[in-house]
Amino acid sequence: MPYTDATLRLVAPDGQLVHTDRNEIYHQAIAHLTEAELLEFYRVMAVVRRFDVEAGNLQRQGQMALWVPSIGQEAAQVGSGFATRPQDNIFPAYREHSVAYLKGLDLLDIIRMLRGITNGGWDPKTSQNFHLYTLVIGSHTLHATGYAMGIGFDGTCGSGDLDADEAVLVYFGDGATSQGDTNEAMIFAQSYQTPQVFFLQNNHWAISVPVRVQSRTPLFERAAGFGLPSIQIDGNDVLMSYAATRLSMDAARSGQGPHFIEALTYRIGAHTTSDDPTKYRDEDELAFWQAHDPIDRYRSYLQGLGVQESFFEQVATEAEDYAADIRQRTLALESPPMAEIFQHVFTDPHPVIEAEHEALEAYMASFEEAGE
Repeated sequence: MPYTDATLRLVAPDGQLVHTDRNEIYHQAIAHLTEAELLEFYRVMAVVRRFDVEAGNLQRQGQMALWVPSIGQEAAQVGSGFATRPQDNIFPAYREHSVAYLKGLDLLDIIRMLRGITNGGWDPKTSQNFHLYTLVIGSHTLHATGYAMGIGFDGTCGSGDLDADEAVLVYFGDGATSQGDTNEAMIFAQSYQTPQVFFLQNNHWAISVPVRVQSRTPLFERAAGFGLPSIQIDGNDVLMSYAATRLSMDAARSGQGPHFIEALTYRIGAHTTSDDPTKYRDEDELAFWQAHDPIDRYRSYLQGLGVQESFFEQVATEAEDYAADIRQRTLALESPPMAEIFQHVFTDPHPVIEAEHEALEAYMASFEEAGE
C-alpha cells in the first residue's frame, strides 16, 4: 500500500468525499469553487490525456525521436496548476503537459521541442509565466529558487495582497530528490525564506529505480529536515492537489517561506518512449494504480454531484478533436531555417556569432557550387 496515515485526501478512490479532522482546512479551501470550475478540472485532465496518447502514437510513427508521457499524473498537475495565481511563475520538469495546457501553452510547442526543431520551446511570457521544460534532472529547482529569491529582493511578495504578491511553483519527480541540485535549492530557499512551493510528483519510479531504493523514509520528510513545512497528499485526488497547493502558495507569497508538497501518484506508462517498464515493474503494482486512476475517480465524484453523461460525452468529443488537430499540425511541421541557430544567442549583434553565421553560409554554398 503506497498510501500512509500521513497521506491527505479529499476524494476517496470511489469518488466519495472524505472528512477527517486533518483535512477540514482543505475542504474549506475548495468551498469557493464553482460548478463550472469543478467541471473544468475534469475537462483539462481528459483533453490532455487524449493529447498525451496521440503524441505517443506520433512518436512511434517517426514524428519525434522521443515522447515523455504523463498518463496517470493528471490530477496532481491540474489541481496544483489551477491553484496558482496569474502573477505566479511556474518551473516545470519535462512532463507537466496538463499545467502547460491550462496556462495557455500550445502543446504543439512541446512536440516541436521534442522533435528538435526549436532551440528552447516557447517564451514563458506568452504562456502565463510557464517556464521551459528542463531535461537535466533537478537543475531547474535551482532556477526556481533563484527566481524566488529575486522576488524577495524585489519586494513583490509579503504585502498581504494575495492577488498581487508573487510566488513560485516548481515541479519535479522522486528521482530529483536524490540530486544535489534539489537539496541545494531547498537549502537556499529556507535560508532566504523564498516565496516558493516545491511540488514533488512521486510517481514511484526514477526510470527503473523504485522509491523504496532511493529513500528509506517518506520523501516529504526529507524536506522537513531542511525546515520546510511539508505534507504528503494523494496526488490522484485533483481536489486535494488544488487545496494543498492553494494554501501552500498563498502562505509562501504572504511571507511564510517555502513549502513542500509530496503528491503520491503513478506513471502509468513508460518513463519515456525509449523505456520498457515491463522490464522492472510487476503487473500487480500497475493494476493497483490503474484502479486508482485520477480521471475515473473524479468522474465518479462529479457523477455523484449529478453531472449528466452528456457533459462527459462532450468532453470526449473535444478531446478527440484536439488530438486530431495536434496530429494534423504535427504532420505539417517543417524544419526551421539554418540561420535560426544563430538568433537569440546574444541580446545584441555579436561579431563572433556573425562570423560563424557567414562561415556556415559559405560552407553550405560550396556544396551548391560543386553541384552536390
